Amino acid sequence: MSDPHDYSRSFGGAALGARLRRASERLDRDGTRVYAAQDIRFEQRWYGILRQLVEHGRPMAVGEIAAILRITHVSVSEASRSMEKAGFIASSPSAEDGRRRLLQLTESGQALATRLTPLWEAFNAAAQELNDEAGDLVRLLDRLDDALERRSMFDRIMARVSGDASAD
Repeated sequence: MSDPHDYSRSFGGAALGARLRRASERLDRDGTRVYAAQDIRFEQRWYGILRQLVEHGRPMAVGEIAAILRITHVSVSEASRSMEKAGFIASSPSAEDGRRRLLQLTESGQALATRLTPLWEAFNAAAQELNDEAGDLVRLLDRLDDALERRSMFDRIMARVSGDASAD
């Protein structure tokens, strides 16, 4: 449904970043509401870290988690500090390299993951339904990822700023 007063929509593809941020914020906001409605203290940004620790069943380095999730080391570090403060994970220096921090679930973190499993199944089913309704958006996001892998937004913009039409 198109809204003629929707500023970002009026720019079409030129507002790609704004539209992706808006969709991400909406999904995160709804996720936060679900956790609150279930009386569960959980932050969306913890999901990837918690899932990796559950799936691997062993302590993992911050950098390893960041690489798997394809997010920055800083993002994992910040989220893991808040998870540690909440008592869901513990961190310790690596025996091989004291500069690396290893993260592992605490008993509280394991209990939280167990409690969240059926809720995550509902999240996954709702996400699949939304993806189907939107016409397989995930396939298009894969194509976007691939296009950005071939040539970053930075390179695309700088080619236009420098007037190097051959870089297009």
